Amino acid sequence: MGEGERFQLGTVGALSLSVVSSVSIVICNKALISSLGFTFATTLTSWHLLVTFCSLHVALKMKFFEHKPLDQKTVTGFGILNGISIGLLNLSLGFNSVGFYQMTKLAIIPCTVLLETLFLAKRFSRSIQIALLVLLLGVGIATVTDVQLNALGSVLSLLAVITTCVAQIMTNTIQKKHKVSSTQLLYQSCPYQSGTLLISGPFLDWFLTNQNVFAFKYTTQVLAFIIISCLISVSVNFSTFLVIGKTSPVTYQVLGHLKTCLVLAFGYILLHDPFDWRNILGILVALIGMVLYSYFCTRESQKKVSEEATQPLQAVEGESDPLMGVENGSGGVVTDDVAQKAPVWKSNKDLHA
Repeated sequence: MGEGERFQLGTVGALSLSVVSSVSIVICNKALISSLGFTFATTLTSWHLLVTFCSLHVALKMKFFEHKPLDQKTVTGFGILNGISIGLLNLSLGFNSVGFYQMTKLAIIPCTVLLETLFLAKRFSRSIQIALLVLLLGVGIATVTDVQLNALGSVLSLLAVITTCVAQIMTNTIQKKHKVSSTQLLYQSCPYQSGTLLISGPFLDWFLTNQNVFAFKYTTQVLAFIIISCLISVSVNFSTFLVIGKTSPVTYQVLGHLKTCLVLAFGYILLHDPFDWRNILGILVALIGMVLYSYFCTRESQKKVSEEATQPLQAVEGESDPLMGVENGSGGVVTDDVAQKAPVWKSNKDLHA
């Protein structure tokens, strides 16, 4: 099996793991929040990250992966930024209607595209842009209902979008620049993410729900669902870093909207949630956008690989530098199989999908 085939299998595996684990944790958390009344989303996320760190620490001791030191300032800033973005998304949901919160999540893709274009000189072809527009239109039809604006909620949503985009872009660029795996980066950043949320989580949850997480009555059933949620979160957090590292921040967001559509469908089938023609139409349009996005990304990646494979031969024939023109920055979304170039399941961010 060639290197390209192994990479494709690894990418498919990462995408599948992300979808399965994220949908599973959303269903688990919906039962925990809706049925059992445990509404402390930010604190729950901090426990997720803490369990993830402990699990990775055990894996490190068992030599499942190697520790690779990173610049401490980079890791600290990255971890804290991730924690802040999660808190801001929860505040955005608390101060806005559900419809406006869904619009906030939709805004992450165009914001990511804009930031990567301006600061990383990435180019997104017209085909990719059209596919993303179709996807966003479909998800908007399926999820956006009541949209109520207020000044504070709008500011919080803007900050949430910016911090989330920057954090996801950093996830991709740090892995490429420092040549660290998703596991190594997650292991080193988890303490700062969980620490940020462990400190701020109880206060944010009290502010949003007017309830004290420490005064909640923890029954055996509640504890069982919390433990299951934390165990699934290990897979969710790991697959998040893995997908962003192997593909791109935009691809991860596209995958996130696929999870949203699946959660809507599972909610209707398993939990008998309300479902109407808008949901069905939106999901169908979103799926068309996802198929188009996947098709165009694959086609443009193959084209880019073919062009790079022929460039050394052309350089020899023309007696020119064989490195000239390798990094032309053209094409669609850059993936790992192309020269390795350089954004709560973002934890609880899919709790309210």
